[in-house]
Amino acid sequence: MNAIALLGRRVIERVRGIGVATQMLLQILFSMPSKGGFQRFIYQIYRVGVMSLLIISVSGLFIGLVLGLQGYSILVNVGSEAMLGTMVSLTLLRELAPVVAALLFAGRAGSALTAEIGLMKATEQLSSMEMIGVDPLKRIVSPRLWAGIVSLPMLTVVFAAIGILGGKMVGVDFLGVDEGSYWSGMQSSVQFYKDIFNGTIIKSFVFALICTWIAVYQGYACVPTSEGIATSTTRTVVYSSLCVLGFDFVLTAVMFGGV
Repeated sequence: MNAIALLGRRVIERVRGIGVATQMLLQILFSMPSKGGFQRFIYQIYRVGVMSLLIISVSGLFIGLVLGLQGYSILVNVGSEAMLGTMVSLTLLRELAPVVAALLFAGRAGSALTAEIGLMKATEQLSSMEMIGVDPLKRIVSPRLWAGIVSLPMLTVVFAAIGILGGKMVGVDFLGVDEGSYWSGMQSSVQFYKDIFNGTIIKSFVFALICTWIAVYQGYACVPTSEGIATSTTRTVVYSSLCVLGFDFVLTAVMFGGV
C-alpha cells in the first residue's frame, strides 16, 4: 500500500506541476508587456540567441560534413552520387536541423535560463519584486520566454544553411561530386511549404516553445537552494530533450507520414 500511495503522490505532483506551468504560460502569453520590456527582450535575444550562435554554427558545419561523407559513401555504391545535395538538404531541413539545434539550445541556453531564474529565487530577488508591486513573471520570465521562442527558429535556419554548405565542402570540393548536380538536385527536390516551412520553421517554433517554457518554469518553481537549482537545471535538459524527441516523432508523422 505504501508503494501505491507513493506512486499516486508522484503522479499527482507531476499533474499539478503541468497545471501550474500551463497557468504560468497563459499568464505570460495574455499579459501586457511591462515598461521597458522591449529593451529586456532585446538583451535576452543577445544572451539566449547570439551567445548560442557559435555552438550552433560549429555543430551544423560538422554535421553537414558527416552527412556529405556518409551520403557519398552510400550513394556512390548505387551510382547516385548526383543526389547528394538532395539527401543532405532534406535530411537537415526535415529532421536534423530542428532537432539537433533544439537539443543544443536546451543544453546551452535552457540550462542557463533555469540557473539564472533559480538563483534570483534563492537570493529572494523575486520575492522582493513582489513586495514592491512588480510582477516577476512580466519583468523576469516573460522576456526570456519570448527571446527563446524567437531565437531558436533563427538558429535552426543558420544550422541548416551551414550544414548544407558543409555537405557541399565534402561532396563537391573534396570528393569530386559535380557542383551543378549538387545544387540543381537540391533545388528540384526541396519544396518551401513541405520541407522548409513544415520541417524547419514549424518544428523549430514548437521546440522553442517547449524548451524555453520548461527552462523558465523549472527556474521559477525550483527549490531555492544550491541543490534545488542543480536539480532543476538537470531536469531542464532531460525534460527538454525527451519532449523534443517525442514531439519530433508526432510532428513528423503528421507532416510527412500521411497520418
